[in-house]
Amino acid sequence: MHAAFNWIRRGLVMLVAMALATGCSGYFLADADVHPWEAIQVPVDSTLSDVAFTQDPNHGWIVGSRNTLLESQDGGNTWEVRELALGDQPYTFTSIDFAGSEGWVTGIPSVLLHTGDGGKTWENVPLSKELPGSPFLITAVGPSSAEMATDIGAIYRTEDGGRTWKALVQGAVGVVRNMVRSEDGRYVAVSSRGNFYSTWAMGQDQWIPHNRQNSRRLQNMGFDKDGKLWVIARGGQVRFSNSRASDDFTEAISPEFGTSWGLLDMAFRNANEVWVTGGGGNLLCSFDGGQTWYKDKSVQDVPSNFYRVKFVGPETGFILGQQGTILRYRPEIA
Repeated sequence: MHAAFNWIRRGLVMLVAMALATGCSGYFLADADVHPWEAIQVPVDSTLSDVAFTQDPNHGWIVGSRNTLLESQDGGNTWEVRELALGDQPYTFTSIDFAGSEGWVTGIPSVLLHTGDGGKTWENVPLSKELPGSPFLITAVGPSSAEMATDIGAIYRTEDGGRTWKALVQGAVGVVRNMVRSEDGRYVAVSSRGNFYSTWAMGQDQWIPHNRQNSRRLQNMGFDKDGKLWVIARGGQVRFSNSRASDDFTEAISPEFGTSWGLLDMAFRNANEVWVTGGGGNLLCSFDGGQTWYKDKSVQDVPSNFYRVKFVGPETGFILGQQGTILRYRPEIA
């Protein structure tokens, strides 16, 4: 009996080995032909969360934990630390956005910063102590106008530079893992535990909850260039939406079985080129809208988790991570 069991076990091992040998292209991805990302050194070790530029394509800002505010005057090639007088309270800045020279920064615990001169000066905007949640996501929508969403899904809009705010949605969605606003003003938020997601659009009274597509918990969601949703689930699964509907998704795709368990964020550079970031220097890419995938192995030795990838223009993109990690997209290489 024992000998028979050993033979069965050896047979199973051989079958697994043969499967890996014949299907290795689906287990570990091939290296991409191009490596357009360059690591930028900055004098901070905080976790970076968001990047935005003023109307000047050379003038950019990055925010992060520990009151981190970085400024670039050369298109993101170099970054300098900006110190703000915010007292002894340490803040984690979560979001930044500009409309022209007018910019906004949100943070936790509850803080909202505003500038009207491209960041030469920043003011701390007073917020009500009854604000549900902490400011989490900010979108500059025009002169003196912005939409602010909190970390429990309350959404407010100001038309006077932050002096007064109007609630756009009744109630809240609960504590969120992440939240994204599309260019046309629609929102998607993933619950803190990844059990479900919710959507909201202008004119709706409440957030609309949606069940996840399978048993795998959600990691992140966002919008592509056409306003269609994408999904990253635990276990390295991704889905794309067939339409602008909130629950019309393709079958799950696992770009790389071997290491894609830690996928964290996604961004489209254009309609077909998509980049997906992950833990441990994991960076995947597709140039045909997600049908075939490659791996940018040139950055896998960067000692950081890549939490955020964002393109502020077709030729300007950044990947942000822990310990002050910044990768800059170089269009001349791509």
